[in-house]
Amino acid sequence: MNPQASLIFAASLLLGTTITISSNHWIMAWTGLEINTLAILPLISKSHHPRAIEAATKYFLTQAAASALVLFASMTNAWHTGQWDITQLTHPTSCLIFTSAIAMKLGLVPFHFWFPEVLQGSPLTTGLLLSTIMKLPPITLLYMTSPSLNPTLLTILAILSAALGGWMGLNQTQIRKILAFSSISHLGWMAIIIIYNPKLTLLNFYLYAMMTATVFLTLNTIKVLKLSTLMTAWTKIPSLNAMLLLTLLSLAGLPPLTGFLPKWLIIQELTKQEMAPAATLISLLSLLSLFFYLRLAYCTTITLPPHTTNHMKQWRTNKPTNITIAILTTVSVMLLPISPMILTIV
Repeated sequence: MNPQASLIFAASLLLGTTITISSNHWIMAWTGLEINTLAILPLISKSHHPRAIEAATKYFLTQAAASALVLFASMTNAWHTGQWDITQLTHPTSCLIFTSAIAMKLGLVPFHFWFPEVLQGSPLTTGLLLSTIMKLPPITLLYMTSPSLNPTLLTILAILSAALGGWMGLNQTQIRKILAFSSISHLGWMAIIIIYNPKLTLLNFYLYAMMTATVFLTLNTIKVLKLSTLMTAWTKIPSLNAMLLLTLLSLAGLPPLTGFLPKWLIIQELTKQEMAPAATLISLLSLLSLFFYLRLAYCTTITLPPHTTNHMKQWRTNKPTNITIAILTTVSVMLLPISPMILTIV
């Protein structure tokens, strides 16, 4: 892609995200969401492959419908209350429509069908943007409206997302689809706690974004898209593959890695709110996700390819590992010991 075009799209993404997260008025928030959608579309379809065009079309239709619902919810609320302020979303019908719209934007169950398909049709770098930066504006809107939202509805959406995210990721062979279902499962954890402790949702999102960025950038470095190629990629950069193993286990939420911190805090908060059954259920459902993370980790470092006569090992690459990947990997694995300091900051 033309460097000038890439710069314009990147600047538009930053602009759209900044407008949405800093706005108080519904129309400004909607404008930011629209700028974001239009900026990411060329990045999805830049390969001109039929699957990429299909992914861009699906993304556009879903996001356009969700944006229309956001506008409809804000107008209904303004009609009943006379308020265009985002924090003044008080009408029950508006809250219901708004929750559905944000669930569609994020890819929460039952509005999740578009997300794995779009991620599968996108390049790895665009997939990283879709899984992290593009989720920030809708989560910010949820954060600002959290006191008004329906706890029962969000808990049901969250538990369904954790269940389907884990269950549908089990039989996948494409790594981008596995990461899409992983994202849906993590969004379930964020949605269940947003009403009771919104700051925990943001902390969970930041840590999830760091770990996902590590995985995507590592896969982009070793040029891997399928489990079958992941099995033979360990000879390229063995040290990076070893760190990918730890990052995947961190995404699964295993102690003593960073990914355990948000899960631990969310379970603790849910128990304080007398929601022990929901905490137990979502913890058990995360075991489904653990299975496919372990499968990915197994393929990354432990599985050796079959030693047939026509099998050729891939050459080890001499290029140095990107400093960004090094920093992100360290943060994705080693933050748990300083969790008291993180909690004082949050």
